[in-house]
Amino acid sequence: MEVKIEDSWKAKLKGEFDKEYFLKLTEFVRQEYSSNTVYPPASLIFNAFDLCPFEKTKAVIIGQDPYHGPGQAHGLCFSVRDGVAFPPSLLNIFKEIEQDLGLTRPSSGNLERWARQGVLLLNATLTVRAHQAGSHQKKGWEEFTDAAISSINKEKQNLVFFLWGAYAQKKGEAIDRTRHLVLESVHPSPLSASRGFFGNHHFSRCNEYLGSKGIAPVDWR
Repeated sequence: MEVKIEDSWKAKLKGEFDKEYFLKLTEFVRQEYSSNTVYPPASLIFNAFDLCPFEKTKAVIIGQDPYHGPGQAHGLCFSVRDGVAFPPSLLNIFKEIEQDLGLTRPSSGNLERWARQGVLLLNATLTVRAHQAGSHQKKGWEEFTDAAISSINKEKQNLVFFLWGAYAQKKGEAIDRTRHLVLESVHPSPLSASRGFFGNHHFSRCNEYLGSKGIAPVDWR
């Protein structure tokens, strides 16, 4: 089937689009958008891929679900649109960046600027029903995003994977640690951030690793 996704990712993931799980997922998602309020807007479902082509990808942050409140989700994990208040986890991410790199928190929580530098901001599940966290889990998205992670794990080298919290760590179990840097800690949620997210120095460690491989660092502002 035809899927509107960035060309390099389309080439890597085309084998998924005609699988039974993806056809069932597509039908489910279409039905959800036609009968419920669903986030992100349909045109932004694959925004993480569209803004960060396969060849440009140098870091991957794995999230779980899109935000399920109005005006927040736009297809990038942890990110919100310009003018939207910082959700607690994103606020804690910027607190750690400030502690780690001395960078003042930006005025916007829109992380498109990271994506355009090669940071794949990938939620495991790419859609969600309004105000119902986890409502689109176990419908097929996880298999699709596993395929994307598998592709970059096997075909690229010297990526940095950020696995925050047990869910992301389980999703990243198969990442080849001999080919990539895997950074793990608790989730930046207020429930856990003080137990090891603050002080993890993931952002500086990422840039040190990229630099050691001759890859341009990420501007985390």
